[in-house]
Amino acid sequence: MAERLTEQQALLEREKYINAFNDTMVKIWKEQITLLGVIDTGALLESPIGIRCDKNDKITAITLGQSFLEYGLWQNYGTGRETPQGNPGDIGRDKVRQKRPWFSRKFYASFMNLKDFMAESVGREFLGAVSDALDSDKMRRNSRYYQTH
Repeated sequence: MAERLTEQQALLEREKYINAFNDTMVKIWKEQITLLGVIDTGALLESPIGIRCDKNDKITAITLGQSFLEYGLWQNYGTGRETPQGNPGDIGRDKVRQKRPWFSRKFYASFMNLKDFMAESVGREFLGAVSDALDSDKMRRNSRYYQTH
């Protein structure tokens, strides 16, 4: 059975996790760029940054943002200069570029980990709230009505 969390414990746990998420994504991307050799000038390697991490008071809704050079997407999907713009299809040349998926695979896996973490954290907090609500002594101590009368 999952350990129940107080609201304060849950907020601290979620804040710590999401604050580390952007930094971790940037590290993962730079590592993948290096491992796959997606380095020419080094501009793409230096471009990933975490640009925002907004959250509501309960940290149940978050907005994360990362940024990197658009060139990185073309490397990820294996597209590039060998086919001129406006070309209607195959022009008979061998495709030289290969996909080097430094972005999407790792991003999706990390995003799914974040989703699972948030679901578990909110669930554990809810478990603690329901447990407290069913405990008449705790309910009396925590109730504003009983504290003021």
